[in-house]
Amino acid sequence: MEKDAKIFVAGHRGMVGSAIVRTLEKAGYRHIIKRTSKELDLRDQQAVSSFFEEQRPDYVFLAAAKVGGIVANNTYRADFIYENIAIQTNVIHQSYVNKVKKLLFLGSSCIYPKLAPQPLKEDYLLTGLLEPTNEPYAIAKIAGIKMCEAYRTQYGCDFISAMPTNLYGINDNYHPENSHVLPALIRRFHEAKIQGAESVTIWGTGSPLREFLYADDLGEACLFLMEAYSQDQFINIGVGEDLSIGSLALLIKEIVGFEGAILFDSSKPDGTPRKLMDVTKIRELGWKHKVSLAEGIKLAYADYIAKHTN
Repeated sequence: MEKDAKIFVAGHRGMVGSAIVRTLEKAGYRHIIKRTSKELDLRDQQAVSSFFEEQRPDYVFLAAAKVGGIVANNTYRADFIYENIAIQTNVIHQSYVNKVKKLLFLGSSCIYPKLAPQPLKEDYLLTGLLEPTNEPYAIAKIAGIKMCEAYRTQYGCDFISAMPTNLYGINDNYHPENSHVLPALIRRFHEAKIQGAESVTIWGTGSPLREFLYADDLGEACLFLMEAYSQDQFINIGVGEDLSIGSLALLIKEIVGFEGAILFDSSKPDGTPRKLMDVTKIRELGWKHKVSLAEGIKLAYADYIAKHTN
């Protein structure tokens, strides 16, 4: 990408979008187009059409999405499928109409079948049933992948897709009900520490295995792929290592400084047993994450303290 190119980062205020912006600014890109959801509703077809016609971006990072944890995904099923399909359909189509040079669409590891072999290879897409709790969100993301493939095949658009593993970091969502597991645990252990609670209860058995990537590592991976990758098939972005939710809880407990007990409520759902990305493809291209999990959690906790506590 040219340093003076017009780059639209859709979803720039979210955790992923803001990480991409930080990466671009650090790399010397000077013309980054940003719009808040109040300034531009990406679900609005006419609004997105007018924006692209007026701004004519050269490159697009599509990081805007309606996201949430297991509770939010299962509760707001209609919202998750409708809003995500609307956002990505409008942005991808207008990128084609307005001759965007390259677009990167970001999906999620939940696109893979619930019981797919581990680690998850890109070839496993659509080989089995999805995890029921987040099926609407996953189907929306699969539609985005297939849309990028179709526009590449039919129109020759340089549209690529990447699937990050579970993310955390600066500007994460710490909502008590709608957040993902890692930020939710940071908040709960911090509040328990402040309140002097004797214990923290965690949903499920603690046995599911999960992989976590620091958001700024993802930002660097996105810039790397924009410059080094151009294929039909989407590509995984991850660290290639996982740990149990129980082990994650112990690590966060230690970093936060909570001294009470950890309890597990096995009557609550665990979700997918394991989700580990096969990152062979992106590593062969020359990219690897830099931030360790412990280091990343410390950075995320400092950001939480700065923004969400008085």
